[in-house]
Amino acid sequence: MSYPSVTLKKGEGRALKAGGLWVFDNEIAAVSPEVQNGQMISLLDFDGYPMGIGFYNNHSKITVRMMSRHADAVVDEAFLRRRVQAAWDYRKKTVDTASCRVIFGEADFLPGLVVDKFSDILVVQSLALGIDQMKETILRLLTEVLAADGITIRGIYERSDAKVRLQEGMERTKGFLSAPFDTKVEIVENGVRYIVDVQDGQKTGFFLDQKYNRLAIQKLCKGAKVLDCFTHTGSFALNAGIAGAKSVVGVDASQLAVDQATENARLNGLENTVRFQCCDVFSLLPELEQAGEKFDVIILDPPAFTKSRSSMKNAVKGYREINLRAMKLLKDGGYLATCSCSHFMNYELFTQTIGQAAKNVHKRLRQVEYRTQSPDHPILWAADESYYLKFYIFQVCDQY
Repeated sequence: MSYPSVTLKKGEGRALKAGGLWVFDNEIAAVSPEVQNGQMISLLDFDGYPMGIGFYNNHSKITVRMMSRHADAVVDEAFLRRRVQAAWDYRKKTVDTASCRVIFGEADFLPGLVVDKFSDILVVQSLALGIDQMKETILRLLTEVLAADGITIRGIYERSDAKVRLQEGMERTKGFLSAPFDTKVEIVENGVRYIVDVQDGQKTGFFLDQKYNRLAIQKLCKGAKVLDCFTHTGSFALNAGIAGAKSVVGVDASQLAVDQATENARLNGLENTVRFQCCDVFSLLPELEQAGEKFDVIILDPPAFTKSRSSMKNAVKGYREINLRAMKLLKDGGYLATCSCSHFMNYELFTQTIGQAAKNVHKRLRQVEYRTQSPDHPILWAADESYYLKFYIFQVCDQY
């Protein structure tokens, strides 16, 4: 099968040629007149050299998302089955698959598509027009691949309600893609039980990318007084509690999140050890300092303070402020777990910002470990957007 063509400008496509998967609108010289948005196309270099195939959408700044570097590839059901099977085979080798991200967009060579598995429920987020047209087929193939391993999927829910769909010329949508089911789904991760709200929770309902980072803090929390900032549904706080923390306070600005976290604490029998409060972390940290509070372990898991390069200055200020405040609240020799989930806050800048915070409050940092996202969110080299989560654990010491 031959697809209509899209041709690059001379000298463009540098990120693509370095291994990236996106072609932006300002890199394109010509488009075959028959090309429709969402359609598969053959991408050609300025001199006609075939670069592979992808799907096209002129509503988006990311005008072409590559599906294959093989110019003769055909995106049919057999092609999609191979991609889905490869994604599942990788998870079986690398993570606990009871609940995991089964498909992670570009990093699984299915651009714009995310599928999370929560026990026997799938939650799908489709963020690009071309893949949206393949969504139904991909989900059917995925349920077949899982069934071949003895896993029966009870239901599928769509959470394609992200604003980015508007940039693709698509409407935001959410709802059942199967027979209706109870959208409060119980999962177990690291020995902790959670109720995941796949209908109204953030994004797909639960942040699976921190799975092994949550596990990493358990060993630090036995017998400790712990503060978990931006707790969301309480995941770090509950890992601290189940590890034997003396007391845990989880803080979030969302009352809905705090209510869910409190429910999760009861589910684990931790309601007497782990408690949650709804307030603004930026306001709370100075108040705790003024009250003379001290903690053995503090966890900072904020939302992305920036989703664009234009707001980086304020984001750096925010990250520096919370890390500085947390360091002042730690006992000498206490532990700080701190992270950023913003792609634009890269490793070098995040590291520099933490270092500046420590310098400003005259603290010494001993790095325990540096981590990224769970392997079910694989980092595809040369596709920088797939590397977004940075996670440090430090021992924070007074100057000697």
